[in-house]
Amino acid sequence: MSGSPAVVMRLVSSAYTAAEKAGTIVRKVLHSGELGIVEKTGANDLQTLADRLAQQSICASLSRCFPKITIIGEEELPDEEIKEDLIESGVSEEILQKTCPEEYSGLKEEELVVWVDPLDGTKEYTEGLLDNVTVLIGIAYGGRAIAGVINQPFYNYEVQTELKDCVFVLTVVTLVNSKFPCQLGAGAALGRTMWGMPGLGAFGFQLQEVQGDRRIVTTTRSHSNKLVTDCVDAMEPHEVIRVGGAGNKIIQLVEGKASAYVFASPGCKKWDTCAPEAILHAVGGKLTDMHGKAYCYDANVKHMNSAGVLATLRNHEYYVNRVPQSVLTALKSQ
Repeated sequence: MSGSPAVVMRLVSSAYTAAEKAGTIVRKVLHSGELGIVEKTGANDLQTLADRLAQQSICASLSRCFPKITIIGEEELPDEEIKEDLIESGVSEEILQKTCPEEYSGLKEEELVVWVDPLDGTKEYTEGLLDNVTVLIGIAYGGRAIAGVINQPFYNYEVQTELKDCVFVLTVVTLVNSKFPCQLGAGAALGRTMWGMPGLGAFGFQLQEVQGDRRIVTTTRSHSNKLVTDCVDAMEPHEVIRVGGAGNKIIQLVEGKASAYVFASPGCKKWDTCAPEAILHAVGGKLTDMHGKAYCYDANVKHMNSAGVLATLRNHEYYVNRVPQSVLTALKSQ
């Protein structure tokens, strides 16, 4: 590789290690048993100490290395000095060795917008559904998602005991503390990080597709309503998977567990979709609103994905064409 890496590659490299640091923070908070839960707009919109610390870590780490980028995080946090132990200064050498796609090679810091969801699937995190949890860092240029990093803090982790009430804290703290390594497969590591960039590819997972002609739809676990249900039904799915987290649902697509992510509701935000969209696009997939229109990730756009989310690995037009008119009327495209 000649010369120094392009700015965007250096940013992705730093985002990778920042996401891994955030994943460690998410595990440590759970380990402590002190989740620090507060309701933002209601019982289904929560924030924990892990959300707050992970966002502080990601934003401070990236800002220190790239002071001219715009960073938009999910959590509204007060301006305060960030503890040095939250700062991640490392980089992924593997990413720096990749060749930057020509169209992004000359980008400047001030042209890049970073969308951060420090803990996607917070409600599931508080309920012990840890496989639903992800850390999302998306990078946008010219309104398009051009790179994304997804960390799964609890990948390879399975809670085999029903967790209820106070038993939840004791059991999860014990398992995360690795006192019961049988919860992990032989030689399996806890947590993983995947990343991708259109024109370069996606890394950190094995791309798979749903076998045969089965239509498997993944949709919201805790934010359903009649519009969501009607839209899912209109897809005539053979199976419906209801799980938490937008990042988790995109992982379902790229690992062959689902054919489409259907969410006919304005509940999703730009920080939920920027990183997953970049990774999905890197492997030939597509993410749009319910009208089939692309979302814009400029710094000044509205944060809400008000026209819902429709994502697929293949055959996007089939799903777009099956969206009911009632849904299209209710969800105005931006």
